[in-house]
Formats: sequence, C-alpha cells, structure tokens
Amino acid sequence: MAAAGLLILLGAAAPAPVRLLVLGDSLSAGYGLPHEEGFEAQLSAALKAHGQDVSVIDGAVSGDTSAGGLARLDWTLAGGADAAIVELGANDGLRGADPAEMRANLSAILDKLAARHIPVLLTGMYAPPNMGPQYEAEFRAVFDALGKRPGVIYDPFFLAGVAEVPSLIQPDGLHPNAAGVRRIVARILPEVERLIAEAERP
Repeated sequence: MAAAGLLILLGAAAPAPVRLLVLGDSLSAGYGLPHEEGFEAQLSAALKAHGQDVSVIDGAVSGDTSAGGLARLDWTLAGGADAAIVELGANDGLRGADPAEMRANLSAILDKLAARHIPVLLTGMYAPPNMGPQYEAEFRAVFDALGKRPGVIYDPFFLAGVAEVPSLIQPDGLHPNAAGVRRIVARILPEVERLIAEAERP
C-alpha cells in the first residue's frame, strides 16, 4: 500500500507535495513546444514516475535575464517554495551583459532563497562564442564561483549533451526540441531528486 494511503487509513493527513520553483528563461519555459513537451512538464512527469510527490511552480519566462529573474523573485515566491531550480543567464550572454552585473543579480537571487532556507539547484550556461574568449571566460567564471556556495547544488551546463546535437535543437539553433528536453530531464533528474531530499518540510 502506498504511504499516502496508509496515512489516510491511520487518520493522518498525507504530506503536502514538495513545492519546486523553476526560475528560468525560455529554455525551461518550453519555448516553441507544446506545454506537455516543455521542461517543467517533462520534469514533473519524470519525478512522478520516480515516486516523487512534487508540485512544480512555473517561474520561467521566455526572454528573461538574471535581472528580470531577480525583479520578479519576491512575488514568484509569494505562495512559498521548498526548493528551487535557477536557470538564468542565457539571455544575459546573448545581449552581451556585463558578467559582473549577472553575478550580482544571481548572487542576490541565491541570497533571497538562502534567507528562506530554500535549497537551490543552479544550472549554468556558456556565453555565445562570438562574444570572444575573454567574455566567455568571465561569463563562465560567474557560474563556477556561485556553484560553490553553501546550499547550492551545481549543474554546470543546462544544455549539456544537447547543444552540440543538431537533432535535439529546434530550427532556431538555440532551444531544445521535445527530444532535447527529454535528454536534459533524464540527465538532471538525479540532481533534482537530491535537491528535493534537501528541502525543509513543515
């Protein structure tokens, strides 16, 4: 018998689902895909298949930058969250934003989440190669440094195993297709389950 069913028979309420915030941009918002094929929907389905009771909070907005994510974080968290995936930075790179500003924004996001005792899975990004090697190195260093913070699980590259495979990318050359999202979810799932295990529950 499932644990939730046993609790009901014993007269105890089943625990509420873990509230997992996905704070991201078009890569996690499922740009160009039907809702059920996007990252959040596929991740939710994969977690359910693994027996995880998780409610995914949609905090992904296409076109968003690290500054945009920071600006809307407080109201995104208005309903509460137990854990968070932070997937931002791709649009900062596309716009050539100052890596120092991106670092300040992401640091502030992580600070706000830490203040609420919300563990984070930070997933990184690479700058477009046309920005030049110095910019690429500075951009990359932001994620590598923030990934070492306490309370942060670090996934170095959200599109690992996908970005370099044309058959897994949409015709725009930027966003994963449904099969690409499926590969991302399969790769990142163990880290998400580790994140969920670290979530503080009431």
